Amino acid sequence: MPDVRFGAQLWSQASPWDGFLAAAVAAEDAAWDAVWTWDHLHAIFGPWEQPIFEGWLAMTAVAARTSRVRVGLMVGANTLRNPGHTAKLAATLDHVSGGRAVLGIGGAWFAREHEAFGIDFGASVGERLDRLDEAVELMRRLLDGERFDHAGRFYRFTDALIAPPPVQAHLPILVGGSGPRKTLRTVARLADAWNTNGTPDEVAARDAILRDHCAAVGRDPAAIERTVSFPVVIRDDPAAAERAFGAICARNGTPDAGKVPTLLGPPELIAAAIRPYADLGFRTVIVRLPAPYDAETIARIGEVRAALADR
Repeated sequence: MPDVRFGAQLWSQASPWDGFLAAAVAAEDAAWDAVWTWDHLHAIFGPWEQPIFEGWLAMTAVAARTSRVRVGLMVGANTLRNPGHTAKLAATLDHVSGGRAVLGIGGAWFAREHEAFGIDFGASVGERLDRLDEAVELMRRLLDGERFDHAGRFYRFTDALIAPPPVQAHLPILVGGSGPRKTLRTVARLADAWNTNGTPDEVAARDAILRDHCAAVGRDPAAIERTVSFPVVIRDDPAAAERAFGAICARNGTPDAGKVPTLLGPPELIAAAIRPYADLGFRTVIVRLPAPYDAETIARIGEVRAALADR
C-alpha cells in the first residue's frame, strides 16, 4: 500500500498556549506530516464561551517553531476575511514556514461567531458556497502571481497583487466540505486537496460525485489529494483508549469529537479501520486531537503507519 500521511489537527479551544505549541512540536518530533488547527472565533464543541486561539496567528507561531511539517487551517472560514486578505495570509505563512503552507478553506457554518462580531454570514448555505467558489478562484490567481481587476457577484478587486509571492511555486489550496452540487464542483475546478469525513460508504459516494464533477470540467481526479478526518486515541487496551477519549471530550464539554467514525485502540485496529479509506485513494488522514492533546497518540502514530505498510 502506498504511504499514508498523517496530519495532527490540534483543537485550538480549551487549551493554554504552551500546551498547544508543545503538542505541535511533539507532532513534528514524532514524524507526523502536517499540523493543522481550526479557524474559529468561538469554541465549536461544548460551551462557545470557552477560550480559543485565532487560527492564522497560531499556525504562524507553529511554523516558526517547526522545520518540516506542512502547516495550515483545517479549514479556514471564507466568510471571516476577504479572499485577498486570505491569500496574503497564506503567502506570509509560506515565507515564515519556508514553503510549507497549505491554504485550507471552506464555506463556513458557525453562525454564533458571525453574530457575535457582526460578520456577514450570508443569506443561506447556497450563497456562502457561491461566495466560496468565487473566492477560491481569486485566491488561486493571486497565489499564482497574477495582477488583475475583478468585478464579481461578491468581490471587487482593483489592480490586485500580492507581493512577495509564496515560496512555493504552487501553494496548494485545500477545500473542506462535501456539498454535492457546489462544494465538490469547486473542488473539481480549483482545489489541490479535499477534506471530508464519514463512513467508508459515505466517503465513497462523495468521491464518486467528485469524479463526476472532474469529468465535467476536464480535470484528472488523481490530481486532487484526498484527505479524511477522524478522532484517534492509541492504546493497546481499547477500553483504556475509550476512557482516555471520554476524559478528553469532557474537558471540552462535549460527548464526542463529531459524529464521525472514532478510532480507539491499538495501532493494528486503527490501521484496519483506515485501510478502506486508503483503498479509495484517501492517503492523508487528519487526526482530530482535542485538548489536552494525547501525548501517547502523538508519540505512537508511527506504529499505525507501520501497520498500514505491513499489509
